[in-house]
Amino acid sequence: MEKLLVHGGSRLNGTVAISGSKNSSLPIMAASLLTRERCVIRRVPDLSDTNYMVRILATLGANIERASGNVIINAEKISSQAPYDLVRKMRASVCVLGPLVGRLRSAVVSLPGGCVIGDRPIDLHLRGLEALGATVEVKGGDVSVCAADGLRGAEINMRGKHGSTVLGTGNVMMAAVLAKGQTIIEGAAAEPEVVDLATFLNAMGARIVGAGTRTIVIEGVDELGGAEHVVIPDRIEAGTFLIAGALVGDDVTLENVCSAHLRELIAFLKQSGHPVNELDGDRIHISAGVELRGNDLVTGPYPEFATDMQAQICALCATTPGISVVTEAIFPQRFMHVPELNRMGANIRMEDATAIIRGVDKLSAAPVMASDLRASAALVIAGLGAEGTTEVNRLYHIDRGYENIDDKLRRIGARVDRVKQ
Repeated sequence: MEKLLVHGGSRLNGTVAISGSKNSSLPIMAASLLTRERCVIRRVPDLSDTNYMVRILATLGANIERASGNVIINAEKISSQAPYDLVRKMRASVCVLGPLVGRLRSAVVSLPGGCVIGDRPIDLHLRGLEALGATVEVKGGDVSVCAADGLRGAEINMRGKHGSTVLGTGNVMMAAVLAKGQTIIEGAAAEPEVVDLATFLNAMGARIVGAGTRTIVIEGVDELGGAEHVVIPDRIEAGTFLIAGALVGDDVTLENVCSAHLRELIAFLKQSGHPVNELDGDRIHISAGVELRGNDLVTGPYPEFATDMQAQICALCATTPGISVVTEAIFPQRFMHVPELNRMGANIRMEDATAIIRGVDKLSAAPVMASDLRASAALVIAGLGAEGTTEVNRLYHIDRGYENIDDKLRRIGARVDRVKQ
């Protein structure tokens, strides 16, 4: 077990190179199961989640080479069963369901740890596969999906009670590319990661149009071939460093970003008083503002404000003068970072799914506990602006989604130490 010691008081200066997207890499790696031919995926971040996906694919029988951000996958001979001991460690591993059923016509995948059918979006994955003609059985902690006669195109609505599901849209899309006939996905997630997956699938020979909109149309093909693909930049990592720069940055530049994926965050930072300059299509400059003001936001499906940026924004608003109001419309219970921020001196009051944040002059360092991936990033950001040394425990959460975050922070002037507990 490791923890991160974040020593407050430093100013950030320099350039940060943003890694490839975790949320794109995982389904794209899974999509390589759809073909017997070689696939090359570039700019895959070195994270615990991507490492688990490599292990899952290897367990299924794929041959994998990995070096310097490149993952080469040859899934010529694969099995249809993904074991619990790996799947339980990463919820996104459920995205192997679609490609396995599409290619092998059957799949047995253990339910990811903590998943509850009906309450979590995996029920939308299964509903979509059933609409394509598969039979689904959940028994003994496993999901068994069978389509003995192959999948058939259908009209499917993927919208759930909290909006569209990104992984669910991807799973159904991966299954439908080898289905007979036309599939129309209504209520599809429009996130850039869905577009990135569709781009990869089309490079393999799929026929997908409409990715990035709420309606995706897929014409099934008989088989797919190998392809090479470069993963898009991670917009959540980019957003996290933008917020860190807004809090304690003097002169911070992000490179390998896609500004178009960050429109809502950039607008929020500007409205709050932070100077943000888009230098070109793949670089952004940020520094802390002088005349700051409270601001309001509501999370929502892309292109609205990303729920994965909500915790980091709470950390920024904790010391922004005035009152900020942050409403979580995707995952209403996603505020486990708030008690930890309040331990550091923040003044945040919860009203249902809304955080009312009254900015304080300064946060004070304290031992804090990361409850999830994005909450851990928020606590690191808070520690950068706090007085003293903040101990962020359960560091394994942050390693799921941020490649070498402590090294990247040190390169731009932060004082952080990773230590054994």
